[in-house]
Amino acid sequence: MNIVQSPNKTARMAGIFYLIFIVTFILASYLRSRLIVFGDPLTTANNIISSPGILRLGFMSELLSALFFVLAAWALYVLLKPVNKNIALLLLLLNLTGVAIECLNALNLFTTLQFLGNASYLSVFSTDQLQAIAMTFLNSYTNGFMITQLFFSTWLLPLGYLVYKSHYLPRPLGILLMLDFFGILGWFLQFFLLPDYGILSYPGLAISFVAEFAISLWLLIKGVKKQPLVDVGK
Repeated sequence: MNIVQSPNKTARMAGIFYLIFIVTFILASYLRSRLIVFGDPLTTANNIISSPGILRLGFMSELLSALFFVLAAWALYVLLKPVNKNIALLLLLLNLTGVAIECLNALNLFTTLQFLGNASYLSVFSTDQLQAIAMTFLNSYTNGFMITQLFFSTWLLPLGYLVYKSHYLPRPLGILLMLDFFGILGWFLQFFLLPDYGILSYPGLAISFVAEFAISLWLLIKGVKKQPLVDVGK
């Protein structure tokens, strides 16, 4: 794609990809929340056994969100590489690394279904053991999900910087994305270092909610101004 000829087309592609990512990610989170009760393996097991389709749909929604996140990152790379190609490549690599970890980690979620299924080889385990194993995989899924936030926070820093320096996207949006970096990184640190103080992450998550929707909607609706082909890194 030639970004010089169609910057607005690329921007709107990035916007729609980003928006689909957000919607499918929220859907996946909602579906999981309907089934998983951490600290209560019996209730969680009963929920999954009675509604396995919900967990499967949540699993597929997360993979779909990961796909569109990569597509959004690719479109943003194409859009922003005239500003600084090396930094644009960095944001793409950080995104790809996080998505790769996320997809592998999602297998923990799907494995839960296997241990709570009716396969004959599971008869060697007691019901309590199967529930405990399933909950262990769910806990591993949560830990893996939070590991991805290290990469999903870090990619926002070069993204925000490039938006700020671009002159064809609003500078306040770039600042908001860089604040989003600190918000998500703070969530990551709080989860592993201060697990009993989840309230500390709420302000950062609120900023993230605003920033993610702001970048997607701006790109989709407003597009970009005509940009100069100047690499600020030169």
